[in-house]
Amino acid sequence: MSRVAVVTGGTRGIGEAISVALKNAGYKVAANYCGNDDRAKAFSEKTGIPVYKFDVADFDAVCAAMTKIAADLGPIEIIVNNAGITRDATMKKMGRAGWDEVVDTNLGGCFNMCKAAWDGMLERGFGRVVNIGSINGQAGQYGQVNYAAAKSGIHGFTKALSQEGASKGITVNAIAPGYIDTDMVAAVPPNVLEKIVAKIPVGRLGKASEIARGVLFLVADDAGFVTGSTMSINGGQHMY
Repeated sequence: MSRVAVVTGGTRGIGEAISVALKNAGYKVAANYCGNDDRAKAFSEKTGIPVYKFDVADFDAVCAAMTKIAADLGPIEIIVNNAGITRDATMKKMGRAGWDEVVDTNLGGCFNMCKAAWDGMLERGFGRVVNIGSINGQAGQYGQVNYAAAKSGIHGFTKALSQEGASKGITVNAIAPGYIDTDMVAAVPPNVLEKIVAKIPVGRLGKASEIARGVLFLVADDAGFVTGSTMSINGGQHMY
């Protein structure tokens, strides 16, 4: 029976590429989204992947949704924590709400999703968790103390939780993407984007499919000896 994978933020950008790659590899995929109903509907119609609307920052909503997904598709054995938001501002201009929203979604969402599925993974003796961090969580970024802190927290979360799952057949790893050709990066002013690309040794932005390829490796049944690791996919921009 195909393993069930849940991808948060799974209908757009990197998440969309991950969802499609998992489906093409034979997994049963549930794609989470939070805001754009039209985009999610179009994604589901195009790919045949069922979508589930809930806010990963809301623990009760996550638990209810995970129960529904398990009832619809089967036991959840793979989680890809990809959902993320930005509320960029310098410390001088950032309000507490901008901090809380980013940390609650980007980092708190990882806790909520893992907590909702952890007992089942322990009972079955198998689980794969992949948390999507960021190059900016490794190197920092001007105007992103909230985002960088949350993404950096993901790397610590990954290392700690991996130790709890290691002897139980559960692996927990992270991927730290560099600058990927997505809608979020496309919103960066052209003059700024040009400077970013100039710092990437391979000379281009990454592709969402290249992040998805990393996820496929980490969630595979025969990747059980890889845990607590962060895979940096950034074109050589930051070697960590």
